[in-house]
Formats: sequence, C-alpha cells, structure tokens
Amino acid sequence: MISTLLIANRGEIACRIIRTARRLGIRTVAVYSAADRGALHTLLADDAVPLLVDGEPRYTATDTYLNQTLILQIAHDCRADAIHPGYGFLSENATFAQAVADAGMKFVGPSAAAIESMGSKARAKQLMSEAGVPLLPGYHGADQSAKVLTTHAEQMGYPILIKAVAGGGGRGLRIVESAEQFADALTAVKREAISAFGDDRVLLERYLARARHVEIQVFADQQGQCVHLHERDCSIQRRHQKLIEEAPAPGLTEATRQAMGDAAVRAAQAIDYTGAGTVEFLYQDGEFYFLEMNTRLQVEHPVTEMITGLDLVEWQLRVASGEALPLQQAQIPCNGWAIEARINAESGAPDFLPSTGFIQQLAWPCGEGIRVDAGFRSGDRVSVYYDSLLGKVIAHGTSRTQAAVRLANALARLQVRGISHNAGYLGAVLDTDAFRRGDVQTGFVVDHQAEIAESMERRQAHCVSSKSSASSAASVNWSVLTAWRSVHTPFSKQHHVAARFSDGPPSPACDPATLTGSGAQHHGQQQIKAPLPGRVISVLVANGDAVTAGQALLIMEAMKMEHTLRATADGSVTQVHCAEGDMVQPDQLMMEFAD
Repeated sequence: MISTLLIANRGEIACRIIRTARRLGIRTVAVYSAADRGALHTLLADDAVPLLVDGEPRYTATDTYLNQTLILQIAHDCRADAIHPGYGFLSENATFAQAVADAGMKFVGPSAAAIESMGSKARAKQLMSEAGVPLLPGYHGADQSAKVLTTHAEQMGYPILIKAVAGGGGRGLRIVESAEQFADALTAVKREAISAFGDDRVLLERYLARARHVEIQVFADQQGQCVHLHERDCSIQRRHQKLIEEAPAPGLTEATRQAMGDAAVRAAQAIDYTGAGTVEFLYQDGEFYFLEMNTRLQVEHPVTEMITGLDLVEWQLRVASGEALPLQQAQIPCNGWAIEARINAESGAPDFLPSTGFIQQLAWPCGEGIRVDAGFRSGDRVSVYYDSLLGKVIAHGTSRTQAAVRLANALARLQVRGISHNAGYLGAVLDTDAFRRGDVQTGFVVDHQAEIAESMERRQAHCVSSKSSASSAASVNWSVLTAWRSVHTPFSKQHHVAARFSDGPPSPACDPATLTGSGAQHHGQQQIKAPLPGRVISVLVANGDAVTAGQALLIMEAMKMEHTLRATADGSVTQVHCAEGDMVQPDQLMMEFAD
C-alpha cells in the first residue's frame, strides 16, 4: 500500500482524498497557493507545503496547482511515493502522469498513454469505432482549414457542435444553429481552445437537440480486470455545465443499461485502462452514442458511491498500489437512488455571475439520507482564481421520489451569508413536475424556464414565512462534511455591462446589466466598468474605433468562466483602460466612449 501521498489539488476533492487516505493509514501532504492559506484541506493533512515560486507566494493556477516542476519537487522533498491529482488541474495531463512515473512515484490514475489516447477527441473516436462503441456522425479529420470544416458542416446539416479536440469540462464547445453562425463560432472555439489547451484543432458532430447525458463509471486494475459501477444521468445542465446528477439514470430499459455498461467496459479495455474513469454517452430515442471518456474521477462520483456503498477513492489508492479490484461485476450492488446538486458561488438567474468574497456564515444541511461534500466553511474566502463550486449536497433514498424530496428540502435548509449562491435555483429545478417525472434532457433548464421561475417564487415565499425556524433546522453537522471539490467546470458566457455617464448615474431607463439604455445618445461621455473580478483575456477594440450595438468589446475570464462584454448602443471608443492579461476588480474602469 502507498505510504505517503501528496495531493496535487485543493478544496473538497483534496479533503476527500485526505480523509480516505487517513482511514487507510496513509500519510498525506497537502499543497496550497497563497489564496488557499489556511484552507480546510491544509488543516486536515498531516503536512502542508506552500506553492512558492522563487520563494514568493503565488495565486494563479498556472503558477501553483498547474506547476508540474514545483509539485514534483515538493513530492520529492517530502518523500512521497504517490501523487493523487484529484480532478481538474493535472488529473488528465499525460505529460505530468509520465513525469510522476519517471520520478519513481505512483500516479493515482491511468497511464500517460491512456490519458493521451483519450485526450484527443478525434483519436478517441477512432479508437472507440475500432472497439465497436457507437459514435455520432461527424467530422474528425486532420484537415483543419476553414473551407473544409465549413463544407463538412454544410453536408451534415445544422444544428451541429464544434468541439475542441483537446477540450473538456464544457470548454471549447459551441452549438451552431445555422451557416451564418458557423464562422464566428469556429473562431471562438479555436481561440478558447488555444488558450485553455494549447491546441486549436476542432471536430464537428451532429447536435442532438433533446439528448440525455448518460455516463458509466468504470474501474480497471493492473491485472486486466475491468468493471462498471452502473450509470449516472447528468442531463440537467446550463451552458454544458452539470448542475444536478443522479444514479441510476431514470427511464432506461435493462437492455439499454446492459448495452451501455458493456460498451463502456470495451472502451476502457481498448486503451488498457487502469483506475477510475467515466465513459460519457449521449442518449436519445433509445439509441446511445459515445461522447468522450474522462480519465479521472468525476465530480459527480458521490451518487455512484451512495447507491453502491463503495469508496471510489479507496479503490483508486488500492489499484495504484497494485491490488486487484475488490469486487467482480456481478458483486457490485445498486441500492436505491441518489441525486446530487452542485452549490456554486454565483448570482441568481438570469446572469449567474460568479460571486467572490468572505463567507460570513455557511451552515450545510444535514438529515437522514443527506451527505455534504464541501471544501468551504464559515470564515473562508471565495477567490477569483479558481472555480465557483462551494460544495455538493447529495441525497439518497429508497426511490427517486424520496431522494428528490430529501434533496429539495436540504437545499432549502442551506444557509449562506456574505456571498450569493444557486441553491434556490437548484431546488426550484427539483420541484418542477418535469423533473419529478424523470423527463430530463440537456435542454431542460431552457425548456422549463417558466416553471423553474414559478418554483423559485414559491420557494422564496416559503423561506420568508419560515425564516424564524430556519436557523435551528439548518445547523451544520461537521461529521457529514466529506469535502470533495471540482475544478470543472468552465463555460462561455456573454454579458452586457453597466453604463456610467459623465453627468451623473445611469439613466433610469438603462437596464443595469447593459451598456446603454434608451436615450443614451443624449448623454455625454460613457464608461464601462468591470462587472466582476477577473482577468482580461482579449481586448477587441482600440482607441478611436467605432462600435455598434451588440458588438463584442472585450473578453474576461473569471473563476475559469469566459465572459464576453458587448455594447448595446452605437458610439466610439475614446479610451481603453485595460490590456490583455490585466487583473481587474469590480467597478474598475475599463473603457470610455463618446456618442
């Protein structure tokens, strides 16, 4: 068994790994950035080492949790014999996995070759085709010229998906509804892909408008055994980011479950896989198609643990130590139903902007069948440098209905002060008739906007009426905080920004989320300010440029999400006050305009 484990991650996943390792008698070493000084995972570990560059503290992911050389040096210095990358950051980095092996340590995950084979979506699809795994029609060729891609898109017919070959987590992905949108979408995907993955190659796929996102948890050991641990449905998404996940998937026939599980095992065996992995499928009209394979533990793995009663991190550590899988396929149980909600620090509908700052109070719910996986506590600070996931609330029940009711009630008991969060929105999704019927698909939150809004109003009214008793019902039970965390989750988003006029505050006719309101031409100089803290990744206009309503002005990245700021009125740029790479704070002046 591994004796000393370095956790190359942070937050809830780092806490989760530490707790399992401690139970197995494994010494743990945590690493942390300047932004995570005093974070929960640093207190739980046996040792904690700061991620310093030239002796100086650093904040960004690039300088810290993605700094391969630094992490390997720390692992060497603390005499670790294994590194667990968690998920996100370096978990699917083949170069890092190989470097760990070359340094004589165990990488808790698959081999570098397996990661590399699935890291390229085009290569992955070729391998899956050879293994007999069903694929969506599309273009996965080497010729990346705009002409060839456009031709294939026209031949396939719209709508289609443009996907970064090296992408993941919802990044480098656009739905294209018509030929007129294709060129702009292609440019956006390539820009995002080169920034996030260092590779601007793309592939094209037929877009299934009412597909479900169903995935299979697989596990393989070094002796050649491979099993699946049933399926999860992750169809409740917003902009390709998962919000609610459940296991098992509702409404599938046993034949479909068996066929999907068998296909996932074939996919893993085709690349000599070891450890935990997830094979993702799109399902529609009784047919399923390979989407991608994530060569790591997934954020949503707790729902699988809840229905199987297994600790998947323990399985990871045992497999990495050379042990055989503890169970054969026929021995893996499936008991009851589990549903998970991801609690993000963000504003409510319709903008869902990341929310950063000091957490004055955070009281997680508890109760029968409720589990909380979190890396944040009262007194912690949510920074701009990482994603917005505060934690996850998971409910288990003997039936899907019982699990859904338990989760909805738990979300209503969650108390957070100091930052905004999305628990009310997720509870409203759970309360809809469509969700309770199991009528889920990836377009759910768009198709049911009105019903979700009505549910939110009912929940808010109930919260007001029961405010006096809420504090006692939602007191925190620290024994349930098993503390996972995701580094997923980035997506692309568009915003309009607030106008500032030289002769006073924004016009009453101006929507505070837009650059100008009606009558803006009658005002003098205009300003736009940063709507949230983040980094400027692209400035699209220059001093003296004329701009038109709807034109993109600049692109920001905040908490691993991309935000495009657009004008809603004609004018001209008089002064640009930011440059690519700048870190900006809320209300920081970014541009000035004249009519």
